[in-house]
Amino acid sequence: MAQPLTRERFAARLYDLRGRYWDGHPFHQRLHSGGCTPPELRRWVANRWYYQLCLTRKNAAIIANCPLPEVRRTWAERLGQQDGPNGGEGGLADWLVLAEAVGLDRAEVLDERHVARGVRFAVDGYLHFCQTRPWTEGVAAALTEMFSPDHMAARVTAWRRHYEWIDPAGYVYFEHRIPVARKDSARTLDLVLDHCVTAEQQQAALGALAFKCDVLNAMLDAVDYGAVR
Repeated sequence: MAQPLTRERFAARLYDLRGRYWDGHPFHQRLHSGGCTPPELRRWVANRWYYQLCLTRKNAAIIANCPLPEVRRTWAERLGQQDGPNGGEGGLADWLVLAEAVGLDRAEVLDERHVARGVRFAVDGYLHFCQTRPWTEGVAAALTEMFSPDHMAARVTAWRRHYEWIDPAGYVYFEHRIPVARKDSARTLDLVLDHCVTAEQQQAALGALAFKCDVLNAMLDAVDYGAVR
């Protein structure tokens, strides 16, 4: 019978999946180096909207699958982060500001006309995963948050340097999200380390995080294909 990893070794194994995060994807490399045209950048923003839409439903699924009130209370905070406590607030509202800042009309984002089939398939697969797998695996999949704050900060720096045509008001999403992601990632890691204590649970958590990285990269595969064909 396999023995569970120590807490420290388990955390290290989770961090080791950093190399599978989507910042190494060729499209992201081009996006951050200034190599994308305005239509390509708009395509990324429009497609990422579909992922943003999924997040509240994904988090609600994790809550629905979790039998622990203390975990549900903690995770429920994420619902307001994305949907906002009021209209015109939250991550979705901020993303629409970004869309306008790069030259998209809100209507063409909201009706999802630019969403690639591959992006839709990948995001729907992620939602289905969180709806059907144990809550601990849904939480572990969210550990891409460990990798995202530095990446988002680098994105803002790169975009300001290379894409001066973007309205600076559009950066509000990243300005709001970066500090929240830093806080959330620490809490999420603690949840996974606290509740994935058997070898089987730890392996499932590692698989969940790897799956989420694959989802993000699959999204970029579809965006990149549409941008260069």
